[in-house]
This record gives sequence, C-alpha cells and structure tokens, in this order.
Amino acid sequence: MLKINNLQVYYGDAHALWDINLQVRRGEICTLVGANGGGKTTLLKAVCGLLPIREGSVLFDDSDLLAFKAEERVSLGLSMCPEGRKIFPGMTVEENLAIGAYTKRAWKKRQSMMEQFYDLFPRLRERRKQPGGTLSGGERQMLAIARALMSEPKMLILDEPSLGLAPNTVESVMEAVQKINGNGVTILLVEQNVNVSLQISQRGYVIESGRIVMSDRSEMLLSNPHIKQAYLGL
Repeated sequence: MLKINNLQVYYGDAHALWDINLQVRRGEICTLVGANGGGKTTLLKAVCGLLPIREGSVLFDDSDLLAFKAEERVSLGLSMCPEGRKIFPGMTVEENLAIGAYTKRAWKKRQSMMEQFYDLFPRLRERRKQPGGTLSGGERQMLAIARALMSEPKMLILDEPSLGLAPNTVESVMEAVQKINGNGVTILLVEQNVNVSLQISQRGYVIESGRIVMSDRSEMLLSNPHIKQAYLGL
C-alpha cells in the first residue's frame, strides 16, 4: 500500500534521512520505532508532503505521492495524527471532529461518522460540547485520532500516540488502534514506546540517526538482543 524507496531528505544542507526503504502492507499495523531525534517524525512529514524530498520515491496505492500537494494526499486516503495531539483548544469536541471531515464525501457523512467515533471513544460523546482545551491528555489523544479518521482514510499514520499518557490510558488508546485496524484501516504506528507498539503490530522497522537499521516481524524484533538492550532496558 505504501512503498518508500531510497528516500533522501535534507534540512537545508544537513542530511536528515539516508536511503530509507519501508513498506506498509494493506490491512496491517506496521510500526516504526526509534529514540527521540532518530528521524521518525521527519520521515512522516516527508511522506505527508510537509518536507521536500531530495531523492527517492513514495508510492501510495500505486500513486506517486510526490506529484500531489500535502492537502491532496488526504483525498487519496492518507491521514496523519500528529505528535502532540494538535487539537484546537478553543473549539468544542464536535467542532474539532467536523474540521477533520476534509473531503466533500466525508463532509456529507460527518454526523454519522461522529457517532461512529463516539462509540469508539465514549468519553468524547460525554464531552462533545466541551472545548478541546478542557480535556485530559488521554481524551485529547482520542480526539486527535478520531479527527484524523473523519476523512475516511485508507491508511492512518499515528505519530507518538502514547507520548505523555498514563499506562492505563496508553492501553486504552492501543486497544482503539487495534479496533480501527480491525475495521479495515491500515496503520503506520510511529512510537518511542517500543514494547507497546511491537506488541500490537505485525511488522516493524527500527530507525536510528536517520537510517533504517533493522526490520522484521514484530515478535522477532521484541526478542532481538539489540532491541532488548537499547530500547527495553533488558
């Protein structure tokens, strides 16, 4: 579904990503893990059209993403939930969700989709008229995920959804991610929380200093000595 080949990204003259090769298959949860500053968010921004690509290709459903502007990639079926939630604190939960119905087709169905995501995140239904700024960190993350789903994506990219959340909230969010995937949405999960992300994914990639250094089935990565030592403290 998503194929990244020999990707090179620069910040000015600084080489940020080196020869990135990554594939996300339709219907799976694929995870990209690595330490802070390793290049995870840079890669996502490049895929979503928020950073220029110097060399390489990015294909999504056989469409060349480099031929599309960032906003046009949403219409192709690609949606991203950014790190740090990025909700609008002065707007209600309902208004935040409505903004996510970016495409004409999604806008027509926004009320029924809201109900669908209220079922997925019942706390959002209870707070639908509250400003986003009054929500807890976990509730804001739920809102950010639901808003990203309002465009009816084929593939959802999640950037650090567990960041700053309590363990029980992380568990709830990851259960929701699995339900979303079970409803037919392909997931690229980008996380520093290596243990949690590899437990719910089928395959994983490890990025360090702007390079993919390892890829395998998730259960194999969890048992890898380097992963255990560098990321799990074992």
